[in-house]
Amino acid sequence: MSRPTRSNRTLLALLSALALVLLALHHAPSIRELDYRILDKAFQARRSLSPTQAPEIVIVGVDEETEKAFPEPLSLWHHHFSAVFAGLALGGARGVGVDFALPAHSQETLAPGSDAELTRGILLLRAKAPIVLGVTVDSAFRARPIHPPFLAAAGRDGYGLAVVPADPDGRLRRFTTQGGLGDTTVPTLAGLLAQRVGVPPHEGLVDFAYGLPFRYVPFHQVAIWFRSGNQEALRAAFENRVVLVGSVLPGEDRHPMAVDLAGWEQDHGTAPGVTYQAQVLRCLLGRGLIREIPVGGIWLVSLGMAAAFWVLGRRVALGSVLLAGSWLILGGVFLLGLGRGWHFPPLAPAGVGLAAFAARLAWVAINQSRERRWLNQAFAGHVGPAVLREILEGRLAPDLAGRRMPLCLLFSDIRGFTSLSEAMDPEAVIALLNRYFTRMAEVVYVHGGTVDKYMGDGLMAFFGAPEPMENPSLAGFRAARDMLQALDSLNRELSIEGRPPLKIGIGLHLGEAAVGYVGSPSRHQYTAIGDAVNLASRVEGLTKETNFPLLCTREVAERIASEAALEPLGEHTVRGRGSVELFGWRPTSAEPGGKA
Repeated sequence: MSRPTRSNRTLLALLSALALVLLALHHAPSIRELDYRILDKAFQARRSLSPTQAPEIVIVGVDEETEKAFPEPLSLWHHHFSAVFAGLALGGARGVGVDFALPAHSQETLAPGSDAELTRGILLLRAKAPIVLGVTVDSAFRARPIHPPFLAAAGRDGYGLAVVPADPDGRLRRFTTQGGLGDTTVPTLAGLLAQRVGVPPHEGLVDFAYGLPFRYVPFHQVAIWFRSGNQEALRAAFENRVVLVGSVLPGEDRHPMAVDLAGWEQDHGTAPGVTYQAQVLRCLLGRGLIREIPVGGIWLVSLGMAAAFWVLGRRVALGSVLLAGSWLILGGVFLLGLGRGWHFPPLAPAGVGLAAFAARLAWVAINQSRERRWLNQAFAGHVGPAVLREILEGRLAPDLAGRRMPLCLLFSDIRGFTSLSEAMDPEAVIALLNRYFTRMAEVVYVHGGTVDKYMGDGLMAFFGAPEPMENPSLAGFRAARDMLQALDSLNRELSIEGRPPLKIGIGLHLGEAAVGYVGSPSRHQYTAIGDAVNLASRVEGLTKETNFPLLCTREVAERIASEAALEPLGEHTVRGRGSVELFGWRPTSAEPGGKA
């Protein structure tokens, strides 16, 4: 019962971690910022690949030439503003927004009659088209006041907040219809102007790919046209168009945006704030702002990704391909949605899918590791390490088909064990055999061999399967040599215990054998079968006649010549095979097990 409990705890921990990843990806500022940076890149790409036409918004810009033409301080420009407003009225503007903070106080003491002149200009424009004055804020985010006569001239709905909310990374991307001023909210400049010209505003992201770069008409040029009575130029520039009056100076009212829409300058990383207001109006009067997919929809997609890739995580290759495909699909949905006026942020669902896939892979790996440990513990005594390793790695198919492989076959047998065991209790015989086979099997495994079976006091092993070897004969000989050394160590223990020593004979032969499972699907054994197996067994039997502890055939001797000094023994008759050329080996006096 302990194993399922640990599994459930591990699964719960992984799913909890996945839920935390889901929350983090949806609410992490860095992810949201990266999503918006991707949106910025998409705007830039769409503008360069397929520029579109949009409603024309005219910017009347105060530039460096205007400052040269009107050298007095801006607070004393009342008569210039009045001329521009009158010119816009004469030109037939559809609506006008002023992205400037008009003075908070009267300038009559410095310029007598200037307040009245600016008031007349606002009234003249208001009689022809709606006008919205921009309100800015101070460092405490309180509204900067505008001289009351100017506000009164603009009318009850004649002012809107010109301050634009920025995203956490400082870029301007979104539009809101209301802005906060202390404890109150007021309509925003662009939203109120859109409403005044007959288009109800709605909130959303500004589509920076919509329309061509802006141009502007210099502020002083409009004043010149009006003062010279050039109504034709005024109508050509402003008739039936929405107009924004603001600064286009390099060092004033600049903001980082997704795209610099000021077509008269190089992209400096920031753009005049009036271009942002103009782009908002362009979107509101045209195809609308980009709406954001509700958070619930993103969560639903993310949960679907999590569920899908938790299931697909069981198959690494297929899951990896489908994960990459899902990212392409998310990217396609993002681009398609953007073209239809919706922003679908792809990073959180993509990250959730990846996290679910990784969590499932971790879960599978944990389970496989646990199963491998359990199988090792349960079956380590039933099959050799090499066979168990092949089974666990999935390279040893669990069918009953065999395949031919070149093997070095090893047979060993204890000399005179029948007589020895007759004088011992059955339990003592089993204990002695277990001690002996433990030593012998360990030696076989060290040299990469596979113990096929135990037959009474005999042992069969082979080298070259299930893992192929470059020289199985050499591995087999080294194992046989070390088996004799291990026997010498065991005999010293038996001598201390007052027991007689053991003697063994070992036979080696190299040949092809069929290797695979033998038995039924419900009970089978991994073994080697063939004439080479029978011959190796016969060679081991000849160790009694030759008085050599180790015999091998020519096929083995030729492949271990550089390793061992073998003694040629000539042809020997082997039952069922005729004569076979044999070679003998015994430990020298310098080796453990050798005789002095």
